[in-house]
Amino acid sequence: MVELGPLELAGLAGAGLLAGAVNAVAGGGSLISFPALLAVGYPSVPANVTNNVALLPGYVGGTYAYRRELSGQGGRARRLGVTSAAGGLAGAVLLDVSPPGVFEAIVPFLILLSCALLVAQPAAARVVERRGHQGRPAAVHGGTFAASVYGGYFGAGLGIMLLAVLGAFLAEDLQRLNALKGLLSLVISAVAVVYFALFGPVVWAAAAIMAVTSLAGGQLGVRVARRLSADALRWVVVLFGVTVAVVLLLT
Repeated sequence: MVELGPLELAGLAGAGLLAGAVNAVAGGGSLISFPALLAVGYPSVPANVTNNVALLPGYVGGTYAYRRELSGQGGRARRLGVTSAAGGLAGAVLLDVSPPGVFEAIVPFLILLSCALLVAQPAAARVVERRGHQGRPAAVHGGTFAASVYGGYFGAGLGIMLLAVLGAFLAEDLQRLNALKGLLSLVISAVAVVYFALFGPVVWAAAAIMAVTSLAGGQLGVRVARRLSADALRWVVVLFGVTVAVVLLLT
């Protein structure tokens, strides 16, 4: 049983606020909130499950604030939303049935994979476009499903991976892709949260604290995102993600 004193409560609240904002900016907010839950003493699997629950309101806030950029993407969002829901559920089930110790061993590598994908996204988009695969439904849905399975299994870096996939396969402005990424992240997170609420080890006290602040952070993050260039969005999240992955590898 982890005892949460005033310092721990303040730390989790702050982490929720920052995570909600970062998720709205480009994804990767869980790279703040997940380590915060580990730092106060929660084991990795309960921390991951609780993190998914806590950041759901942040996705709601970010999606609402990005409604202007989502305009005209309704059909695409509905189709990819179904794919995302299926992948998110598959990932949540996979986490639930994984042998003990597997999750802890692969977490840093999952974070590094997400960062590598985001770095490679511009080059990958050019390759996809040259080969004529950009915009093809099979490629878009296949990549989205894979990212969604990852997101249901491990929330940290979901936005990074989704943004990399969408940027590679859809010829669209990055801000509009960022808005779509936020909506699909909301779908994936909602499906995983329902599953975890029924079957997972959610720490509800910590989740409640972070949920409130992540909602505010999600709306604030969109204001910041609209002022940043595509390259700035990309590199801020990548540098933070690599730092967290290295820390987890060392500890």
